[in-house]
Amino acid sequence: MFSRVKGAVLAAIFMSLSTGAVWAADDHTTKTVAEIYAQKTELAGQRIHLSGKVVKVSNGIMGKNFLHIQDGSGSEAQGDHDITVTSQQTANVGDQLSIEALVTVDRDFGYGYLYPLILEEAKLSN
Repeated sequence: MFSRVKGAVLAAIFMSLSTGAVWAADDHTTKTVAEIYAQKTELAGQRIHLSGKVVKVSNGIMGKNFLHIQDGSGSEAQGDHDITVTSQQTANVGDQLSIEALVTVDRDFGYGYLYPLILEEAKLSN
């Protein structure tokens, strides 16, 4: 019985790898820009994953790089289509990125930099 179960598990792992499927413990934390805005209170203080396109970059502000990310979700009229991300890494406008970051609400950096929602301490990858 054990070897049959072990064989079935190994077959499932092989099938998932060969089809490109990836199992991850935190898949539930992958969000769209619009979902992050809609769930910002619940997500505050959590690290989430996001994929999107860089539409604006401002480097070296207060020791951080600020990137604006869009993924096609949300609407410009509602203001939930673009999210600001801070990171020690940087990217170029047009880059498609995978981002892991901390959701922060009501962040006041001072000097007029007040963000009702921002993703901080981001790790960027292509």
